[in-house]
Amino acid sequence: MTAFITFEGPEGSGKTTVLRQIAEKLEATYEIVTTREPGGVVTGEKIREILLEGDEMDERTEALLFAGSRREHLVSKVIPALNDGKVVLCDRYIDSSLAYQGYARGIGLEEVKAVNEFAINGLYPNITVYLDISAEVGRQRILKNQRNQNRLDQEDIQFHEKVVEGYKKIIHNEPERFIIINADRSIEEVVEDTYHKLKKYLDEL
Repeated sequence: MTAFITFEGPEGSGKTTVLRQIAEKLEATYEIVTTREPGGVVTGEKIREILLEGDEMDERTEALLFAGSRREHLVSKVIPALNDGKVVLCDRYIDSSLAYQGYARGIGLEEVKAVNEFAINGLYPNITVYLDISAEVGRQRILKNQRNQNRLDQEDIQFHEKVVEGYKKIIHNEPERFIIINADRSIEEVVEDTYHKLKKYLDEL
């Protein structure tokens, strides 16, 4: 039993927390590997530091660095885990680049998709969980929780609204690949809803 499942959503959607708790629940049935982007492996983590903690950079440089980190992460961690028959849960993947760099940065969805398809070489997720929340609510959560804000967190609300718009366009183009979860609820409700929908999906594979 193997599957590649990615988790997507705007800042403050609760992605990382939901993924962690879902992994704990699924481990009773499946062999689970959790990981994240950018990062997940040594080289990827170094690129993550540049991307999220560094200074401002050209938007195309940013897109290329995300794609490079993604490639290294895939070949070093994701593909070996899938070859071993494991279920991989990944915090962000190609859709993040499309929404953030392709749409919100204005580079273009097709342009960023082309770069990333070269990086992933056809390895799309089996299913993608999208945690659906408005940019404004996500922003309020980040401020309330006093989370350390990275370079992308610090973008203005208009940027984050464009990120949400970008995700909506991606989902519209590939609705069959997404499980949409209303993330504007308690973390317990979101986790329970996500778990039941993912478990049903995995049981049917």
